[in-house]
Amino acid sequence: MANETTVNDNAPGGAQEPGLKKVMGPKLLLFFVVGDILGTTIYSLTGKVAGKVGGALWVPFLVAFVVAFLTAFSYLELVGKYPKAGGAPLYVHKAFGVHFLTFLIAFAVMCSGITSASSAAQAFSGDYLEAILGEGVSSVAHLVAIGFLLVLAAINFRGVGESVKMNVVLTCVELTGLAIVIVFGLYALASGTHSADVDPDPGRLLEFNAGTSPLLAVTSATALAFFAMVGFEDSVNMAEETRDPAKVFPRALLLGMIITASIYLVIALITSTLVPTDKLAASDGPLLLVVKAAAPWFPPILFSLIALFAVTNTALINMLMASRLVYGMSQENIIPKQFGLVHRTRRTPWVSILFTSLIAVILVSSLKISDLGSTTSLLLLVVFAVVNVSVLVLRRDKVAHEHFRAPTWVPVLGALSCAFFASPLSGRPVTEYVIAGILLGIGVLFWAINFAFGGRREFDAAKLAK
Repeated sequence: MANETTVNDNAPGGAQEPGLKKVMGPKLLLFFVVGDILGTTIYSLTGKVAGKVGGALWVPFLVAFVVAFLTAFSYLELVGKYPKAGGAPLYVHKAFGVHFLTFLIAFAVMCSGITSASSAAQAFSGDYLEAILGEGVSSVAHLVAIGFLLVLAAINFRGVGESVKMNVVLTCVELTGLAIVIVFGLYALASGTHSADVDPDPGRLLEFNAGTSPLLAVTSATALAFFAMVGFEDSVNMAEETRDPAKVFPRALLLGMIITASIYLVIALITSTLVPTDKLAASDGPLLLVVKAAAPWFPPILFSLIALFAVTNTALINMLMASRLVYGMSQENIIPKQFGLVHRTRRTPWVSILFTSLIAVILVSSLKISDLGSTTSLLLLVVFAVVNVSVLVLRRDKVAHEHFRAPTWVPVLGALSCAFFASPLSGRPVTEYVIAGILLGIGVLFWAINFAFGGRREFDAAKLAK
């Protein structure tokens, strides 16, 4: 029988200690990938994507999938080659060995978690909650979003025991909401039994915004739609807990991405056909509009509860990730050690939780949901571009075991496409670069403070996310 645990070779005194238990098989890993990708974007930002591209809503989602798919091949090669939890910072450090660059990549990933959770907080306080509590909620939406983040901080502080098996349950709930949209939407289009308030028009699927060229409309919308495909990279942190990752990961990751991309494309086609673009663009609860149009008899409160659950799950996962990354950087002495303080009773990193929650509160108080989503995709596109380059650099590092190897043109095209959609050429507004620059500038400031006071700058990249 194969060994079901890893071994920690870095134990004090050279002693070997038990490592993470290998509990992830193909099915659990597949559910983890699907659950990680599904969430806030499809439930809340679909309308904002439509506002950028027009009725051809499916095009930017398709392009975003292709770009993400290319990068996924790079991650597959790297996770098969280095089957350790760590992700992008670990790969970039192995490729370039520049501690400051590794730190920036780790801090960018952390910031993307905060901006993603902030967009989820605004989605929580929007149209879905209004469908449950009434129109009066809109007047205090910012307060609701802030309260939502404070509740997440309290849960984070109390301590959350995550289980990949629980992720199966959470994923099933999110999938139930999307299944409602697809089944009811397709039935309404096939039978013609839809709300009298809408006029389904398949011709919208080929319409682009009149105020700009179709190419710029697609690229600017893709820059936001890419947010829908992020999350797959988190699965690499499950490498140590997966049985035979070099064999299992490629099939599970690619199949998971194909499943989620197919769901997104079908929903985009249904949404744009059923609901006029201007109504979609004005809503942060676009799928509720689809359900109301396709099945006006279905209780909107029930669907709104499912949607709120989906965005809450996304936000909590991202805030957990962000606070643990800050804690990991502090433990490795690359930012001030105060961020690594752990509460004596709860045994949770309370300072890093407070810090990440404070940034999230500031973001939801000053930015729109579309800006937060676009900034998330900007940060991760930059990270993915560097990861794709890292694959090529690490080809010179040979390992003894067999692993997946992507065709050379894949990481090359992946790096170029990620760099393009992260650049102003894609139609990104300057404000997104300002937001990302300020967030990364905070990290550089902490690095500089640590440097000034003689902080150690040599660190183990694999421990940043622990």
